[in-house]
Formats: sequence, C-alpha cells, structure tokens
Amino acid sequence: QVSLVESGGGLVQAGGSLRLSCADSGHTLSKYNMGWFRRAPGKEREFVGGITWGGTTTTYADSMKGRFTISKDNTENTAYLQMKNLRPEDTAIYYCAAPYSNDAYIDTSENEYGYWGQGTQVTVSS
Repeated sequence: QVSLVESGGGLVQAGGSLRLSCADSGHTLSKYNMGWFRRAPGKEREFVGGITWGGTTTTYADSMKGRFTISKDNTENTAYLQMKNLRPEDTAIYYCAAPYSNDAYIDTSENEYGYWGQGTQVTVSS
C-alpha cells in the first residue's frame, strides 16, 4: 500500500531554492511512476512533473523546465523535487502522487493518480 508524505516546504525568497521530498512509508515507491502537482491560491491543481518508476525518464510542465528537477531513490523509497530560481508565482501547496497503475509514459492528469500525500506549502516572497 502506497502511503506518501511530503516534506521540505517553507518560505524562500525569489531566486532561491528548495528541495521537496516524498517518502513512501509503504515501501512500494520503487514500483510506481511518480508525479508532482501543485495548487496555487485560487487556482486548480496543476501538473508539475513526473518520473518513471525506475527513475530513467522525467517530464515537466513547460513553466518548470530548466528550473525543477525530479529524481527518485528507490532504495530510500523517496522521490524528490528540486526547485531553483523560484518565483513568487511558484507559491503553492505541492503534492506528490502515485498513479492507480503504471503506464509506460508519465500521466499528466491528476485523475490518473490514486495515491496522494498531504501536501507541503511552498511560499516564495518577492
């Protein structure tokens, strides 16, 4: 059973960096592709990026390319979202998620994800 917990959020100045972690206490993360999503105030939840179960392939939303990096350590049952050059518009609650089932590609729709963490707040000040 997948049980996800995010950590690493906080307050950072524009241009700064943060690394979010997503730990799976169910020790099954190695079997799943992983997605990261975020919900900004007053907006719908959006796809940030994702990684395949083996960690070999990643994909990102256009606005995150070059600034965000997703990685996965299956031995530690943990996925990471490294964020740099943060902007005030990156302020949001960030969620990690695992899909209902693994596909060969990374799902970008939240509807395909059945396991979610509780989220971690990231606030970027200008």
